Amino acid sequence: MNIFRNRKLELFHISLLFLCARFIMVISIPLEGLKSYGDFWNFYHLASLGRPFLDLWVEFPPLFPVLSRGIYLMVGGREHSFIYALIAIFSIIQAANIYLFQKIARAINAENESINRVYVYVSFLVGLFYGWAYFDSLAVFCLLLGLYLITIKNARAAGLVIGVGGLIKWFPVLVLPAAWKWLKTKKALTVVIIAVFVISLGWGLLLGISPEFTKASLTAQGAKGSWETVWALIDGNLSTGNFNPDIDRTIASSASISTGNPPVVPVWLSLLILGGIGLWVFWKSTIESAYQIIGMSGFTMIMFFLWSPGYSPQWTLYLLPLVILCFKNNRSLLIALVLTLVNLLEWPILLSRGWFQYLDEIVLTRTAIFILLAFLFAQIILTQDKNDKVIN
Repeated sequence: MNIFRNRKLELFHISLLFLCARFIMVISIPLEGLKSYGDFWNFYHLASLGRPFLDLWVEFPPLFPVLSRGIYLMVGGREHSFIYALIAIFSIIQAANIYLFQKIARAINAENESINRVYVYVSFLVGLFYGWAYFDSLAVFCLLLGLYLITIKNARAAGLVIGVGGLIKWFPVLVLPAAWKWLKTKKALTVVIIAVFVISLGWGLLLGISPEFTKASLTAQGAKGSWETVWALIDGNLSTGNFNPDIDRTIASSASISTGNPPVVPVWLSLLILGGIGLWVFWKSTIESAYQIIGMSGFTMIMFFLWSPGYSPQWTLYLLPLVILCFKNNRSLLIALVLTLVNLLEWPILLSRGWFQYLDEIVLTRTAIFILLAFLFAQIILTQDKNDKVIN
């Protein structure tokens, strides 16, 4: 183990150990077990239909569908090769996420404490199937890299990374409020302008080339209705986020087919209320440390989850690093454990078996946890002494 004492390698060894553990797990579990609860079936189906945004509409931002299509062509359309290739990519990206987590943890805490947090983070990632069965780890990478670049005040690179992240999933964009509060006005504007430019350029090119399928892709998520949130319970939508089976991806107009009931509470009204709370906290907060950057990002993400008409359990991947970084070890471990167990109880334990009669209790429990987290994150950015590194 002497190699791990090399200063140049010490940040890599935990990531390498994670990859070894993931490799052993992958070769030990049958393919059916690896893909059973994830979205590989959907990724493969979409990739097999043709060129995303040109031949069909896709509910995701463009980068992953393009990557997925490229892998499909590289493996000659073989499903098992396609799945293993994605698992390999997602696992390598998660190893990179662990490396970035270490970099951020060292900027916030003493070295011994940062290592403890890294081990907690890795312990959750190794066996949590959300990491290899969905592509959210790609967006988590951009989220963590964007946060690190904001912390060291590299505005141009941060804007580029956040913009690229927004073309994978929208969540990395949620760190922009923290960037605005932490950086001086000129650098904050640089981050925002570059991020918006990159996202606009990506979608703008697609709109110019294939406006019909691109517009359908942009509106598909909003058209299908609410799922797995308090808003879904109010609307009477007791289902997952899957689309209506009557939808045909090669017909742009089918993206407007609703999967559930229309919203009882208008989206603009919930946005007005929760957005107002978020703006008040943003206005009152003062970001004076890297630690508080994480707190602001966590608060912004929680407020988005509370407002969003839909929620998917794999989104816990975005919260786990922020929770483990922000709170004292025992508290971060407890919150991360409860959050993970509640999400796993939702999917796959209950909903994969069709036990939707328990969805009310799960959603209300998760929402209560989110409200608690919103309070704890707000406490960090509103009342935390800038000389304190962790909340007691």
